[in-house]
Amino acid sequence: MSDPPRAAWCESFLCRLRGLTFRRPITLDEGLLLVFGRDSRVDSSIHMLGVSFDLAVFWINSEMRVVDKVVAGAWKPAYFPKSPARYVLEVHASRINDFEIGQTVQFQDA
Repeated sequence: MSDPPRAAWCESFLCRLRGLTFRRPITLDEGLLLVFGRDSRVDSSIHMLGVSFDLAVFWINSEMRVVDKVVAGAWKPAYFPKSPARYVLEVHASRINDFEIGQTVQFQDA
């Protein structure tokens, strides 16, 4: 696996709403970590409207376990995780194999 992505912490409603909408494509080492108040399938759903590039998306629950992953296509209306999640990690689409469902992950403040 390559070096972990440096993901921006995104906890406010406005930050999560905007996400990567109408932004330039991210590089291999960039990402965005959407943070929600609880594990939920609905709260942690995402949209790709206004996002002009594909993303690897990982849903992570409050136990820090990857519960779902997908390559989200540009301009697609909605993606929901198969299981409730508290965090959504959005990274370059080529990183889809960096994490597997069931894997435990950790965040580091760097």
